[in-house]
Amino acid sequence: MLLSMTGFGAARFDDTNLHVSAEIRALNNRYLKVTTKAVEPYNLFEPEVERLIRHRVNRGTVQVMLRVYREPAPEDFKLNRTAIESYVNQLRPMAKAIDSAALLGHILSLPGVVVDASLQQTDTMDLWPRVAPVVEQALERFQQMRAEEGRAMRAELLATCESIRKNLELIAARAPLAVEEYRNRLHDRVKKLLSDLEAKLEPADLIREVSIFAERSDIAEEIVRLRSHLDQFATVIDETESSGRKLEFLSQEMFREANTIGSKASDVAISRHTVEIKGAIERIRELVQNVE
Repeated sequence: MLLSMTGFGAARFDDTNLHVSAEIRALNNRYLKVTTKAVEPYNLFEPEVERLIRHRVNRGTVQVMLRVYREPAPEDFKLNRTAIESYVNQLRPMAKAIDSAALLGHILSLPGVVVDASLQQTDTMDLWPRVAPVVEQALERFQQMRAEEGRAMRAELLATCESIRKNLELIAARAPLAVEEYRNRLHDRVKKLLSDLEAKLEPADLIREVSIFAERSDIAEEIVRLRSHLDQFATVIDETESSGRKLEFLSQEMFREANTIGSKASDVAISRHTVEIKGAIERIRELVQNVE
């Protein structure tokens, strides 16, 4: 099953004290690169998010936007008694004119006095079991979109391969005729030249020249290999796992064979079909760059 490297998926969860949203989007990349954006302290979830992504995605630049907001609870905020006593002992000699209540008010605004327990790592990681299902749901929708694009690409790739195959069969049928036509043209041209000189054309000489042409323009091997690549391409498309790298390799090999056919063939019709094949292979190469 083909999967596109590009896609998008989003999900969210809300209840009375927790709000979670996740967005996953991906672009083309030969390798897998995962980037997760989340504000502190929820950036602690990044390794877990990447683990989920890598379990389902093999290639592409995947960007995850994770937003988590937890409604504050009374137990989240605690006073650091040690910090308060330290500040009081240090400030009282320098602020004799300030009453204790005012002094305490200033002290409460100093760093380390009020501790936000919700920012502690242990409490944050306790939320992961509630955040993970949201990321998984966004990932599932992301995968669905990639699969839909993959089905569309599969149909286009198969149609393009069929176009290549039709042109290839026309080339295979034309190749023997091209040699025969070359023999006739060569015979007529040489016969006309020799008639002016009153010389005789030896059949062995004509056969030798035609044989040299036939050997130089023989594309039977390239036709066989290109057919084989097309068969392999169709097989790889329907493999269980998406195999973009295999398809890239096969498209490169197909282009190599088509290029050789074009350079060997000295026939207008074959050249025309070769141009069509090379154009179709280029479309395939562009498409498979987006296949995982």
